[in-house]
Amino acid sequence: MATVEELQSRIKSLEEELSRERASKSSNTVRHKIEKMSAEVVDSNPYSRLMALKRMGIVDNYERIRDFTVAVVGVGGVGSVTAEMLTRCGIGKLLLFDYDKVELANMNRLFFQPHQAGLSKVEAAERTLRDINPDVQFEVNNYNITTVENFQHFMDRICHGNLQGDGPADLILSCVDNFEARMAINTACNELNQNWIESGVSENAVSGHIQLVKPGETACFACAPPLVVAENIDEKTLKREGVCAASLPTTMGVVAGLLVQNTLKYLLEFGSVSYYLGYSAMTDFFPMMTMKPNPNCDDSFCRKRQQEFKEKEAAKPKEENVEEKVEEVLHETNEFGIELVSDPQEDESTSDVNPPSLPKGLQYAYDVPDPNKTDAAEEVGDTGESLEDLMAKMKSM
Repeated sequence: MATVEELQSRIKSLEEELSRERASKSSNTVRHKIEKMSAEVVDSNPYSRLMALKRMGIVDNYERIRDFTVAVVGVGGVGSVTAEMLTRCGIGKLLLFDYDKVELANMNRLFFQPHQAGLSKVEAAERTLRDINPDVQFEVNNYNITTVENFQHFMDRICHGNLQGDGPADLILSCVDNFEARMAINTACNELNQNWIESGVSENAVSGHIQLVKPGETACFACAPPLVVAENIDEKTLKREGVCAASLPTTMGVVAGLLVQNTLKYLLEFGSVSYYLGYSAMTDFFPMMTMKPNPNCDDSFCRKRQQEFKEKEAAKPKEENVEEKVEEVLHETNEFGIELVSDPQEDESTSDVNPPSLPKGLQYAYDVPDPNKTDAAEEVGDTGESLEDLMAKMKSM
């Protein structure tokens, strides 16, 4: 006769077997539904919605995106989302560089999953991205690019990492979170004359930026360095005890979106690529500017690229400015005696002293005084008294 424990064990095993059968049936039902839907809706082009950009006149040929290779350095908050967007856009090849591991603290990102904790970020990224789009080629490099031995390999992959393996990557995207790594990317790109886009998010996670760097044409990262770089301070010494950088998936997503959008414009040659585009989440402000290179930059390759750019610009044929002659309209007859005269009221309203009236609800903070008028309080009339009499009055007061 079976004991109570044995009966409970049998019941538990039967329940597990029944649960597996139900799950299998449910899985088969879902699979059949998917196969039926796939048979009804046939689309030979998985990127048809992206290819529609050509029909709409945005790009000449979106399919060219499959010929490009992009390197993403740093697969963190910005880098992981950037890599996913490029994968969904159908990029030809992605070179991924990072040496960190996935932690549970990274689950606030839009990419990593809890079961990936402990994997290297590049390995976890490759697994996820291959499932999203198996047509994209991936090359993962799990090391720190700032060390001497790894830096040489990093430069080699930039030079020979394209789809065919015989040429450079088309663009480098910096998504790192420290100055040391940014300087390493800057040094490599200046030496190789490689264009790259730098990106970053502030420590408080409410602002970010992207910056296109063209060696010799725009300021490199060493041309106008932050104070921590300019004074050769070891940023590791700036680490505050018990304080870590904040991270918002929203800010990371916005900066990654701006980065990928400008990457597509750069590669497919449509629109205008921003040289510097900032983002302030507190005020939804997007500042833009262009920074010229520093002739006294500490990077010798940057100074060399500046000279090459000047020579290239000087060799271009100069465009002659042809002034267009404006023909004066002369009226032979003035049958109705029409004359153009100035309106004194209009002149008064547009003067600096009396500015035009503002729209309803607005008012000036103060009125501009009329330089031709003197304040009545400051005017003193002639009393006919002598200076001595006035001085005597003042003394007696």
